[in-house]
Amino acid sequence: MKKYFVIKNVLISFCFGVLSTQTFAVYPEKSIRLIVPFATGGTSEIVARSVANGLTNALGQSVYVENKPGGAGNIAMEEVKRANPDGYTLILGHVGTLAVNPALFGKKLPYDPNKDFAPITLIAKVPNVIAVSEKSPYKTIAEFVADAKKNPGKINYGSAGNGSAGHLAMEYFASEAGIDLVHVPYKGSGPMLTDLIGGQIQATFNGLPSLIGQIKGKTLRPLAVGSGDRSKSLPQVPTLAESGYKGFETSQWYGLIAPAGTPRPIIDQLQKEIVKILNSKEDSHRMLEDGAILVGNTPEQFMTFIQAEQSRWGKVVKQAKITID
Repeated sequence: MKKYFVIKNVLISFCFGVLSTQTFAVYPEKSIRLIVPFATGGTSEIVARSVANGLTNALGQSVYVENKPGGAGNIAMEEVKRANPDGYTLILGHVGTLAVNPALFGKKLPYDPNKDFAPITLIAKVPNVIAVSEKSPYKTIAEFVADAKKNPGKINYGSAGNGSAGHLAMEYFASEAGIDLVHVPYKGSGPMLTDLIGGQIQATFNGLPSLIGQIKGKTLRPLAVGSGDRSKSLPQVPTLAESGYKGFETSQWYGLIAPAGTPRPIIDQLQKEIVKILNSKEDSHRMLEDGAILVGNTPEQFMTFIQAEQSRWGKVVKQAKITID
């Protein structure tokens, strides 16, 4: 009788394993929703659509992008946190939602970035760029800072919204440069850039992909990049570290995450396909043209990266006394 139960349990375990394998082997069986926690027209949408197109071709099912802005990305993050962890709802992780918001919102944050989500892979890093209208009198970052010191509280800069990467980047720089700027939050990069080009605001510190078209079109002038090294897309533009702000570095980054509890075989499948996309010139050309640095690491490496960024931005938020307007 004891031997019978042992054999029976082994058979049950074997059958369950086969069924589990078969279940994950057919993923995906329907369309996948990829949520972007910001408005249309920004760097995040460029990255998301490049990945969505590549995954659609690779998986044989539609991967569609859905923009859900609001609350510095918190609204979308909370929704995905509560989604069924079956691989059919994903969200574009971002430096703001995963690393900055924990420091900005503290206990008011409606999600835990380390417990409520499963990291898949870091997709890309993009340098932030301080840019002004081509009609602006500022030709260098030194001229911009000098005028800001002469006219404290009179120079406006725009961002994609309160708590956005551009908001944090400029507040960080203002703290380092000892200048007082006025933040004008928008509902996305698109309307902000329209006002910047039109002269309603004087500057921005936004991700390069959302600015590169206007820079190439000579409607925006880049003054400095926030990355550690010069951008290959803008080799003539100095870094802020080169411009007298030693050690200054701020870049935006984007990765794919899923609700916690998503089966590991699905996580691994998505990670594998995204790495292929990033290695494909056809699928990744838009991101590369817009100045992104492609990554494609493991879920474990992405988690380690996120936690390091949380530590770094926690110190920046505290030191610069950054708050939500």
